[in-house]
Amino acid sequence: MMNLLITAYIALTAAHEYWFGFILDHKVYVVTGMTFAELLPFIRIEKAAKSKGGHSKLRIKARVGELANLLPKALLLGGEEILADEKWNTGIKFEKVVTERVAHQTWVRDSVPFWIAGDIELNGTQIQVKFNGAELTNEKTIRNHFPEYLA
Repeated sequence: MMNLLITAYIALTAAHEYWFGFILDHKVYVVTGMTFAELLPFIRIEKAAKSKGGHSKLRIKARVGELANLLPKALLLGGEEILADEKWNTGIKFEKVVTERVAHQTWVRDSVPFWIAGDIELNGTQIQVKFNGAELTNEKTIRNHFPEYLA
């Protein structure tokens, strides 16, 4: 299932680049300019709870040692307090911070699917912003919109 979901995601994503964020030692970092191939070692497959359908999902979950290896390429954004806004989950707060501080754009919350556009468009490049622990896609989404990938 993991290979099917990865194949579907790669074929469908509008993103050309990934900005990956994480917390290490109470500091928030982002690595910009990543390719999907560079993100791939951190992708895991998980199962949703039975009460939520029990479908498979692709999640980015880098371990502490893997995060430490990214530090030479990472940009320090600040302490954990920059993600302290209680209105949104960490991924949304992170997207807001990097859109404003790194891309120097006004952030607007949206729910555009990954196959339509990235989270940020910068100089014609579609960028997907993901925080450690984020879901990329799941079996239910692919089945509902692109069932040919899971046939």
